[in-house]
Amino acid sequence: MRVVIVYKWARDPGAAAVRADGSVDWRGAKMAAGEDDPAALAAAQRIATASGGELVGLTLGSGDASWALARGVQTACSVTDAPALADNAATAAIIAAAVRHIGDVDVVVIGDAKQDPGVAVAVAGHLRWPALVAVTSATAEDGQVLATRRTPEGTTTVRLGTPVVVGVAAEADVDRVPGMKELLAARKRPLTTLTLAQVGATVGDVESRGSELPPPRATHVFEGSPEQVAGQLVAALRAEGVL
Repeated sequence: MRVVIVYKWARDPGAAAVRADGSVDWRGAKMAAGEDDPAALAAAQRIATASGGELVGLTLGSGDASWALARGVQTACSVTDAPALADNAATAAIIAAAVRHIGDVDVVVIGDAKQDPGVAVAVAGHLRWPALVAVTSATAEDGQVLATRRTPEGTTTVRLGTPVVVGVAAEADVDRVPGMKELLAARKRPLTTLTLAQVGATVGDVESRGSELPPPRATHVFEGSPEQVAGQLVAALRAEGVL
């Protein structure tokens, strides 16, 4: 199987700071892969290894290809002029176009991150492939993908034919830091840089016109002993019709 692992390389939103005026300060945020991407890469590696296939990395914009190449990806592609502020629909369209350009792809694995909801299924829609999301692990057997999902009753394993898009949600931090030997080997692995025109994708420009804090909500501070505060709280809730 030819397996494409799609990963994001962007500033970590968890490290961004929101100023008092609502603007976002990204100066302290380092570039990093998406939170679910290490788990997605691990699943893609298992599928490629079990099927004796090829593992191809795909990222958009100025993504760091070495992140994937040093973690077992054999070749990588980057759509260098993909807009950084593209919405999820545009992002999915670009990914699908790049997958078609790569050609002969059997499985697309992508991190099913909460910050980018719906990208995996949108990619599948553009490709007209089936998709399975919220997958926790995957492998390959007899030319098919075996994907495991966690449910309230336990775990469920689904057998999927190809081609297929698999969205992987991380259950824990599984990122493996590569050693010096792997980092040096990554420099020798092929990287293909592509443009939107080359993959046949067109997207509209997205302009950020600023951000603002949500409007303040009325608050009330109760003072006194615990008994007094409890009484005041109950009275206030009754006045609001909550009790």
